[in-house]
Amino acid sequence: MTLVRYDWTLANRDSTLVPRVDVLEQPGHYLVRADLPGVAASDIEITTHDGVLTIRAARKEERLDAARVLGRLERAAGTFLRRFTLPEDADAEAISARSANGVLELTITKQAKPQPRRIAIEAA
Repeated sequence: MTLVRYDWTLANRDSTLVPRVDVLEQPGHYLVRADLPGVAASDIEITTHDGVLTIRAARKEERLDAARVLGRLERAAGTFLRRFTLPEDADAEAISARSANGVLELTITKQAKPQPRRIAIEAA
Protein backbone atom coordinates (compact mmCIF):
# COMPACT_ATOMS: atom_id res chain seq x y z
CA MET A 1 0.00 0.00 0.00
CA THR A 2 1.37 3.39 -0.90
CA LEU A 3 0.74 6.45 1.22
CA VAL A 4 -0.82 9.42 -0.55
CA ARG A 5 -0.59 13.05 0.54
CA TYR A 6 -3.93 13.96 2.09
CA ASP A 7 -5.48 17.43 2.12
CA TRP A 8 -6.77 17.55 5.70
CA THR A 9 -8.21 21.08 5.45
CA LEU A 10 -10.74 20.09 2.77
CA ALA A 11 -11.73 16.84 4.47
CA ASN A 12 -12.59 18.38 7.84
CA ARG A 13 -14.34 21.55 6.69
CA ASP A 14 -18.05 21.82 7.61
CA SER A 15 -18.18 18.40 9.25
CA THR A 16 -20.95 17.56 11.69
CA LEU A 17 -20.52 15.08 14.51
CA VAL A 18 -23.32 12.62 15.10
CA PRO A 19 -22.53 10.90 18.40
CA ARG A 20 -24.38 7.85 19.67
CA VAL A 21 -26.68 8.63 22.61
CA ASP A 22 -28.32 6.26 25.10
CA VAL A 23 -31.35 7.41 27.13
CA LEU A 24 -32.28 5.15 30.04
CA GLU A 25 -35.00 5.36 32.66
CA GLN A 26 -33.89 4.26 36.11
CA PRO A 27 -35.82 4.26 39.40
CA GLY A 28 -35.60 7.85 40.61
CA HIS A 29 -33.80 9.34 37.60
CA TYR A 30 -33.12 9.31 33.87
CA LEU A 31 -29.64 8.71 32.47
CA VAL A 32 -28.35 10.14 29.19
CA ARG A 33 -24.97 9.00 27.84
CA ALA A 34 -23.38 10.50 24.73
CA ASP A 35 -20.16 9.31 23.11
CA LEU A 36 -17.97 12.37 22.55
CA PRO A 37 -14.42 11.11 22.02
CA GLY A 38 -11.88 13.88 21.68
CA VAL A 39 -14.24 16.59 23.00
CA ALA A 40 -13.07 18.49 26.08
CA ALA A 41 -15.62 19.16 28.84
CA SER A 42 -15.03 22.88 28.28
CA ASP A 43 -16.32 22.46 24.69
CA ILE A 44 -19.68 21.02 25.81
CA GLU A 45 -22.71 23.17 26.62
CA ILE A 46 -25.85 21.75 28.24
CA THR A 47 -29.00 23.86 28.66
CA THR A 48 -32.68 23.42 29.46
CA HIS A 49 -35.51 25.69 28.39
CA ASP A 50 -39.27 25.08 28.29
CA GLY A 51 -38.91 21.36 28.94
CA VAL A 52 -36.22 20.79 26.30
CA LEU A 53 -32.70 19.57 27.09
CA THR A 54 -30.07 20.76 24.59
CA ILE A 55 -26.55 19.37 24.28
CA ARG A 56 -24.07 21.27 22.09
CA ALA A 57 -20.46 20.23 21.61
CA ALA A 58 -17.52 21.00 19.40
CA ARG A 59 -14.50 18.93 18.49
CA LYS A 60 -11.70 21.30 17.58
CA GLU A 61 -9.77 20.93 14.38
CA GLU A 62 -6.33 19.45 14.87
CA ARG A 63 -3.66 21.66 13.37
CA LEU A 64 -1.17 19.63 11.36
CA ASP A 65 1.64 20.61 9.07
CA ALA A 66 -0.07 19.87 5.73
CA ALA A 67 3.28 19.54 3.96
CA ARG A 68 4.26 16.63 6.23
CA VAL A 69 0.96 14.72 6.45
CA LEU A 70 0.86 11.38 4.69
CA GLY A 71 -1.91 8.87 5.08
CA ARG A 72 -5.59 9.24 5.81
CA LEU A 73 -7.44 11.45 8.28
CA GLU A 74 -11.03 10.42 9.04
CA ARG A 75 -11.71 11.92 12.49
CA ALA A 76 -13.79 15.00 11.73
CA ALA A 77 -13.76 18.28 13.56
CA GLY A 78 -17.02 20.13 13.91
CA THR A 79 -20.05 20.77 16.08
CA PHE A 80 -23.23 19.00 16.95
CA LEU A 81 -26.50 19.77 18.68
CA ARG A 82 -29.01 17.29 20.10
CA ARG A 83 -32.34 18.15 21.71
CA PHE A 84 -34.49 15.97 23.93
CA THR A 85 -37.96 16.70 25.31
CA LEU A 86 -37.84 16.16 29.05
CA PRO A 87 -40.53 13.94 30.58
CA GLU A 88 -43.08 15.66 32.80
CA ASP A 89 -41.56 14.19 35.95
CA ALA A 90 -38.01 15.35 35.14
CA ASP A 91 -36.60 17.97 37.52
CA ALA A 92 -34.81 20.41 35.19
CA GLU A 93 -33.24 22.13 38.21
CA ALA A 94 -31.60 18.89 39.38
CA ILE A 95 -29.62 17.79 36.32
CA SER A 96 -25.99 16.84 36.87
CA ALA A 97 -23.36 16.20 34.21
CA ARG A 98 -19.94 14.63 34.08
CA SER A 99 -17.54 13.82 31.28
CA ALA A 100 -14.98 11.03 31.51
CA ASN A 101 -13.14 8.93 28.93
CA GLY A 102 -15.01 10.49 26.01
CA VAL A 103 -18.48 9.84 27.45
CA LEU A 104 -20.81 12.61 28.61
CA GLU A 105 -23.21 11.38 31.28
CA LEU A 106 -26.26 13.36 32.42
CA THR A 107 -28.34 12.35 35.42
CA ILE A 108 -31.84 13.86 35.44
CA THR A 109 -33.61 13.45 38.76
CA LYS A 110 -37.31 12.58 38.73
CA GLN A 111 -39.68 14.75 40.75
CA ALA A 112 -41.84 12.99 43.29
CA LYS A 113 -45.37 12.45 42.00
CA PRO A 114 -47.98 14.41 43.94
CA GLN A 115 -49.86 12.10 46.26
CA PRO A 116 -53.59 12.47 46.85
CA ARG A 117 -54.36 13.90 50.25
CA ARG A 118 -57.51 14.13 52.26
CA ILE A 119 -58.60 17.58 53.29
CA ALA A 120 -60.18 17.91 56.69
CA ILE A 121 -63.46 19.81 56.98
CA GLU A 122 -63.78 22.21 59.85
CA ALA A 123 -67.01 22.20 61.76
CA ALA A 124 -68.75 25.57 61.84
